[in-house]
Amino acid sequence: MSEQKSGAQISTKAFVQAVLILFVLMMISGVLTRVIPAGEYARLEVDGREAIDPASFRFVERPEYPLWRWFTAPFEVLVTPDGLTKVVPIIVFILLVGTAFGIMDRSGILRAVLSRIVRVFGGRKYVLLPVITFFFMSLGAFFGIFEEVIPLVPLMIGLAYFLGWDSLTGLGMSVLATNVGFSTAIFNPFTIGIAHQLSGLPLYSGAGPRLVLFVVAYIILAVFLVQYARKIEQRPQASLVYNEDQAEKAKYAAFQVEDALERDPRMKRGAIFLGIFFGLILAVLVALPVVEFLRDIALPLTGLLFVIGGIGAGLLAGAGKNAWKAAWEGFVGILPAVPLLMMAASVRHIIASGGILDTVLHWANNALTGTTPFAAALLIYALTLVLELFITSGSAKAFLLIPILMPLADLVGVNRQIAVSAYTFGDGFSNMAYPTNAALLITLSLTVISYPKWLRWVLGLWVWVLLSTVVFLAVAVAINYGPF
Repeated sequence: MSEQKSGAQISTKAFVQAVLILFVLMMISGVLTRVIPAGEYARLEVDGREAIDPASFRFVERPEYPLWRWFTAPFEVLVTPDGLTKVVPIIVFILLVGTAFGIMDRSGILRAVLSRIVRVFGGRKYVLLPVITFFFMSLGAFFGIFEEVIPLVPLMIGLAYFLGWDSLTGLGMSVLATNVGFSTAIFNPFTIGIAHQLSGLPLYSGAGPRLVLFVVAYIILAVFLVQYARKIEQRPQASLVYNEDQAEKAKYAAFQVEDALERDPRMKRGAIFLGIFFGLILAVLVALPVVEFLRDIALPLTGLLFVIGGIGAGLLAGAGKNAWKAAWEGFVGILPAVPLLMMAASVRHIIASGGILDTVLHWANNALTGTTPFAAALLIYALTLVLELFITSGSAKAFLLIPILMPLADLVGVNRQIAVSAYTFGDGFSNMAYPTNAALLITLSLTVISYPKWLRWVLGLWVWVLLSTVVFLAVAVAINYGPF
């Protein structure tokens, strides 16, 4: 039997499936640049950020954008402003995480930490599951944290394995929970905060109804995860990723719930070192809403802290002379995620280079005119869902959409708080469903889960989530959710 490689290893099948999906999206985007007429809005500077003048749209001559550039777009995007400030840091981030996890995996430090967690909760694992889910949801809802929790994914998947579940459950109670909380946006500075500022609403106003939605979404997610976990525990073959998980579970086949942190002094030193750096990561995440300069460096900073903590903990715990081999295996294992991220980012680059992005916004503007308030709220929701496929950054979409949506909302009788809520739901809940979202690609790259199987699993949850948000918007219109 060949030696099990350290770290997260992206399977050839999952990689090929993701490449094909993203390639199709790239080609569709390219075709749209030949079908949809080019247009543009004038840009204004608002508080140092670019925004759109909603009254300035005009059709323009189609820019020269040859077909061959559809294929070079993944490379071109790296040297654009968005590429240099967003795509490249994310690539560096995942490579750092993959390297550190390789060493941590080889040393056994993660298994020791998970063993301690299992011992603390004893047999109360169906108490542990909703507790962890609530913790991650709170990070998203109150602090606007999302991508920054990705380094914890391997830990949570390992915990799910130990408790008799599968990798889908591990992602569900961690990154998926963070995304659901992020989308309810009680005090999320990156969605509700920016949208409130651009729309002239009092910052974080109307938090009460969003808190109610948070509780409803938490109940939906907790029930979904607990029911699924119980089913997988009773019949493991029911898991969509049963075969894929077998190789990963082999890493933990000899796992015993014993306190290695007490038995092995080296392991204890490694765990303390890792705990210090996890504490620093948590401190950065908590400080994000109040320390503005951290917002631009949060992702690379948390990645750097994770790699220092992970490598240091692995070495202290006894990774030994195999540490650098494990680091290399972790690096190579995660490397296929890089072209996937480049392809995902190129989708927006193609439609922007083809000059059709503003035309789509203009058509949406016209579609809202003359509708009822509730229908207009649903259209705003739908428009944001469509644009999320091409523009995954919530703050970037806010500066594109909010200046257009707010005057429209005033005209059709939708108060601005409702329009902002519809925008926020469309921006957030699709993050863990669309293949162009970097966070989803990174997350799946750290697991054995292919995108089609992830989508099949998560759609069962999104049906209820979307229904709850539509009901929220209906009630909001009925009570004139404000202040205005």
